[in-house]
Amino acid sequence: MLPVIDLSSSSEDRISTAHSIRQACTDYGFFYLINHGVDEQLLQNVFEQSRLFFSLPLEDKMKCSRNIGGDFGFSPLYAENLDSSSSSKTKGDSKETFHIGPLQNQLNQWPSQDLLPSWRSVMETYYTSLLSIGKKLSSLIALALNLDDHFFHSIGALDKPYAFLRLLHYPGEMGDSDEDGVVYGASAHSDYGMITLLATDGVPGLQVCREKLKHPRTWENVNHVKGAFIVNLGDLMERWTNCLFR
Repeated sequence: MLPVIDLSSSSEDRISTAHSIRQACTDYGFFYLINHGVDEQLLQNVFEQSRLFFSLPLEDKMKCSRNIGGDFGFSPLYAENLDSSSSSKTKGDSKETFHIGPLQNQLNQWPSQDLLPSWRSVMETYYTSLLSIGKKLSSLIALALNLDDHFFHSIGALDKPYAFLRLLHYPGEMGDSDEDGVVYGASAHSDYGMITLLATDGVPGLQVCREKLKHPRTWENVNHVKGAFIVNLGDLMERWTNCLFR
């Protein structure tokens, strides 16, 4: 099981929490985050609104296509292949996605209010909540690196964070082969940013690899912990720390 980090720790416990984060980031690059402050009802609303969107006819979903908004909006099945290595023989990942960027960005795509009247307000509330958690967590990560807890703020890294909320829908069974190769929900990858906060609905499938440079890779299942976010570090954080953090 991945390490568990409690974000509600008192100021007296912050150093201890930072030490735990350091251990998790050097050993795994992944950990569970509990007591993060996001209301359980809000999480349920996000999953429900996400389900409602992905259950719409493809024609309606394509009205929010990323072809219109660039990085923002909907992508259909097989549009994305997270493992672009030459050894990957797959037609693309078996998932649908919806990307929401910084809320002040005019390129964000939103479903019609006639179809989903509560959708935008729920997602904007969730986006704002996650951004707040990310900033709190960044302070603890700074302490974990033996830096001042305001380090990332002081250098401007969090002034205008280019944060994305990605809604993901995996519609069927994975792992079956077809004429194009093995079908994955999300093929092997590392995230490119600083940190990712992942909420899951309890359906299994997520795996992590501690030693990504070893071959063959060993993959470990990540169990669902109700109410917890799964945090993973991205390529940016690994590079910033000269590969101390994974």
